[in-house]
Amino acid sequence: MSRDLLDHAVPTTGGGSCLDDLPARALDARELRELVDRLADEPGLWRQHVAFSDDERHYASLYRDEFVDVWLLCWTPQNDTGWHDHDVSSGAVRVVQGVLEENNPRIGGDHLRTEVGEGVSFAFGPDHIHRLVGAADASVSIHAYSPPLWRLGQYSISPEGVMRRVSVSYADELRPMEQEAPTA
Repeated sequence: MSRDLLDHAVPTTGGGSCLDDLPARALDARELRELVDRLADEPGLWRQHVAFSDDERHYASLYRDEFVDVWLLCWTPQNDTGWHDHDVSSGAVRVVQGVLEENNPRIGGDHLRTEVGEGVSFAFGPDHIHRLVGAADASVSIHAYSPPLWRLGQYSISPEGVMRRVSVSYADELRPMEQEAPTA
């Protein structure tokens, strides 16, 4: 697993960052999207953590307090989160370099596939299930969650279309789950 877990106890960055004036409460999806958009304009907070690997997705914790959790994720086309949710957390993603592909599951049809390019952000509530894949070499994204991630749901879809959920820790790297063998 390739990750940097920074000091989670630091409540502010102290340099006039948008992280310095976060409210002392959970943020909604709209506020999280505004946060990742503002953080994209502060590369001094995240640029030094950018690194790439085809074998493991590189990620770094940029900020964490009792209300919000911010991560930098680096992607290659070989990096795939697999299907997952964020348990009770809302979230937002901003692509700061390259392109990500977001997939949303669709019952009885092809999954919804959206390319999210550099400079684009999106937000979601805790009911959102998706899969993210690096769609270009050397892609970078900023993610924010509120309340902070603790558990996530990881999903597998069998060849028959049966979906199963497994609870995993926020510190585990998300990867596609092994598909279940067809049942007779």
